[in-house]
Amino acid sequence: MKKILLISISALLAVGCAEKGEYEAAVLEEMKKEQEVKDYHIDPEKMTDCVVDTTTQNMPGFAEFDPERRTAYKNYTKMLTLTKSADPKKTLDELRKDFGSPKALADAHSNFTESMMNCYSAIMIKSEPEEEGKGAQEEAKPNAEPAKSDAEPAQPAPVEPGKK
Repeated sequence: MKKILLISISALLAVGCAEKGEYEAAVLEEMKKEQEVKDYHIDPEKMTDCVVDTTTQNMPGFAEFDPERRTAYKNYTKMLTLTKSADPKKTLDELRKDFGSPKALADAHSNFTESMMNCYSAIMIKSEPEEEGKGAQEEAKPNAEPAKSDAEPAQPAPVEPGKK
């Protein structure tokens, strides 16, 4: 009995991992095409890991082997590969049905887009300390232009009549 239970759980985990793997592959393919990833020299795999983790937090289901989560992985993968479909209009209609409504599909797309933006921010913030050190070194160099003198006195702010 214990062997059957163990085999069943293992099979569920393997299937859940396979669907997540397909989703990760679709996200990685998107990240390799993203111009911002290229422009900012972001590692596509690092961006993929972040986006998958972030989108997963807002997907239905609790774990990879949860049937709702597995369905979400399938639907998100299908959403990301929509342009490769032989009939994108038909696939879009299927996606609306698979997600349950056009609004749910829009919410899923929004979840993916917001996750990408959050990941861009997080990755850029993590890389800033290295860049700040370079900027501080550049600021320490003397400027070719002399600084403006503070010889001109500051003018006091005008006071409206009746106010002090």
